[in-house]
Amino acid sequence: MIESILDIFRVPFPTWIDLLDIMVLSILIYQILLLIRGTRAVQWVAGFLLIVFAYWLSGLTEEVLLKTVHRLLGSVLFYIPFAVIVIFQNTIRRALAKFARNPLLRILGTKQYGIPLIDEISLAATTLASRRVGGLIIIEREQGLREQAETGIELDSKVSYDLIINIFTPHTPLHDGAIILREDRIVAASCFLPLTANPHLSKEFGTRHRAALGITEETDAIAIVISEERGEVAAAVGGRMTKKLNGEQLREFLVRHLEPVEEAERKEKTLSPVEQSDEIRS
Repeated sequence: MIESILDIFRVPFPTWIDLLDIMVLSILIYQILLLIRGTRAVQWVAGFLLIVFAYWLSGLTEEVLLKTVHRLLGSVLFYIPFAVIVIFQNTIRRALAKFARNPLLRILGTKQYGIPLIDEISLAATTLASRRVGGLIIIEREQGLREQAETGIELDSKVSYDLIINIFTPHTPLHDGAIILREDRIVAASCFLPLTANPHLSKEFGTRHRAALGITEETDAIAIVISEERGEVAAAVGGRMTKKLNGEQLREFLVRHLEPVEEAERKEKTLSPVEQSDEIRS
């Protein structure tokens, strides 16, 4: 039945490779649409499609009537790929970074963050919030943040509660900007981060919050924001922010996204049938 219909329209019967090709292409187009949704790129894409339609319409007849317009639009279309690279460089970078976060591509290993380190970070963030001192803590994961770290002051110091508090103390040389953490080290302080370009972002978010969203949109890092105006702690990952976190909620957030070894071992023991049977016998 299907083959007869395809024969009528002279369409070859699709193989499983053709279906796979269509499926992969559909997924790519869908991901691109998700990436540009809610950004200024939508207007640029609409304008590009309008130029393509006008170029096709001007050359629709065998003898081109609007020769000058057709030639001009053809020249514009020739340079559009170069313009796309320049205009959408941030969008393209986010797309490549999102592709690199695929679990199948994590061949370089995962950075380890232990429970004691998470406790130090959580305590420091909540202490800063209680004192209404602003701060921005960036935790590196699979993707490196060397480019952002080079914008600040190199420290390479062991992470500790006291050091984080001292760095963000007002009127000190390093209090402005973000600190970047890599495993148990503070790589750099007073770092500048890219701001989010989301036009629909609420006006209640200040520069720190926009920087936190910006770095988590482009990389897989985790950002912790301490608001000096409201005395609140927020955390961002994947371009999404969770606000009004207390100490325990922040700790759970970090444990969930950093997956420390100690926590993984604890869960494994909790779910172990041997451990459960021992508890029942006792």
